[in-house]
Amino acid sequence: MRGPGLHELLVLNIALQVFDGVATLHGLCCWNEGNPLIRAGIETLGPTQALALAKAQACGSLVLVRRLARPVVAGTVLAAGAGAYFGLSFVPWMARLLSLAWA
Repeated sequence: MRGPGLHELLVLNIALQVFDGVATLHGLCCWNEGNPLIRAGIETLGPTQALALAKAQACGSLVLVRRLARPVVAGTVLAAGAGAYFGLSFVPWMARLLSLAWA
């Protein structure tokens, strides 16, 4: 995979990170954070700062993968990351947030 395909995968991954951060921030009113590292950051820094820091680190790592890895490796990593975040973050958060709308 080359050029535009890698760029689109990077943008998708960053969009999923932003969604996860915003959904987590809004979801904290009803549920606890499941990640113990993020939970500790929230207790220390507050929710907005801890989530912004965690998501900035994740997005920075994605940019480094895109810029420094060989295209075939970057494509594989970015595609796997997007798939994992879609299945393990986007789908569960959408189900939880929609449950609030129907409650």
